[in-house]
Amino acid sequence: MHYFEIFYRAAFIDNMIFTFFFGMCSYLAVSKTVKTAVGLGAAVIFVLGVTIPVNYLLNAYVLKEGALAWLGTEFETIDLGFLSFIMFIAVIASIVQLVEMLVEKFSPALYGALGIFLPLIAVNCAILGGALFMQQKDFSNVGEATSYGIGAGFGWFIAIVLIAAIRERIKYSHVPGPVRGVGMAFILTGLMGLAFLGFLGF
Repeated sequence: MHYFEIFYRAAFIDNMIFTFFFGMCSYLAVSKTVKTAVGLGAAVIFVLGVTIPVNYLLNAYVLKEGALAWLGTEFETIDLGFLSFIMFIAVIASIVQLVEMLVEKFSPALYGALGIFLPLIAVNCAILGGALFMQQKDFSNVGEATSYGIGAGFGWFIAIVLIAAIRERIKYSHVPGPVRGVGMAFILTGLMGLAFLGFLGF
């Protein structure tokens, strides 16, 4: 139950898009069709679900102050926290490279549709933001970190699929010229963000 609460909060209350506006570039660019939105959203779930627990272990046993105590008492005072950004990004880039190779091999059509935005997951601020939030939240074990990572990815997935479905429908609606395209996507995102406030219990 505790893990579900972490998952629920990460997906619906602390949603990467509607609460923090992380990953907006790929969210807006790839959300023109539901098919590509589902593909990228699934990739983000996988990347967050893998990188956050890996980065948790890296932070817990290598980076934070006293993490190297398992090497001996002389290492107890070492603090490698200043390497967090570099190490987290290295892990993220490695996992994204793996995802890119898998998508290219098993779904060439999706790989072509996602284009440059698939490798750009490596610099998607939602991915790095998830790792930094994990570090800030100071989870007690890797299970909590994994629940948070999958929940954060699922929340991003919901956001991009919802906006893609709405954008597909409004193609057949009369939208005033000045707000067509990205302008309408921003308006819809703001409204959906307000709707997600309901998960806070207001």
